[in-house]
Amino acid sequence: MKIKVLLLLISISFMSNAFAKTDENITTIKMIQSDSLLRHTVFFKFKEGTTAKQMKTVEDSFSALPSKIEQIKGYEWGLNNSPEGLNKGFTHAFFLTFESEEDRAIYLPHPDHKAFGAVLTPFLDDVFVVDYWTKP
Repeated sequence: MKIKVLLLLISISFMSNAFAKTDENITTIKMIQSDSLLRHTVFFKFKEGTTAKQMKTVEDSFSALPSKIEQIKGYEWGLNNSPEGLNKGFTHAFFLTFESEEDRAIYLPHPDHKAFGAVLTPFLDDVFVVDYWTKP
């Protein structure tokens, strides 16, 4: 009987510890939320007849922005290769990372971003933009 009671008490102790919210758990959750990043995603559809050389000029111009605009904390891009055929003509995907909405607000009207727009515009058929805060 004593063994059964002891096992019961040990089981209850383990269960209560498993569900207890410690300061460590709360700190981890707060840290993840405060580490959230703002993603600015941009997708391009080029006009029919845009040459590979012209697209390369656009790619290079966009890729130069992180070295010119310090608010850009992360950058990557790539070409669509989905086999689903659902890209609706959008071929280029660009992902920029910002730490705050204030940083994005500096980026959007920035002279170097505007200069990139002048390079892009003659070849652009359509653009699709989605911004979001990352979630853990």
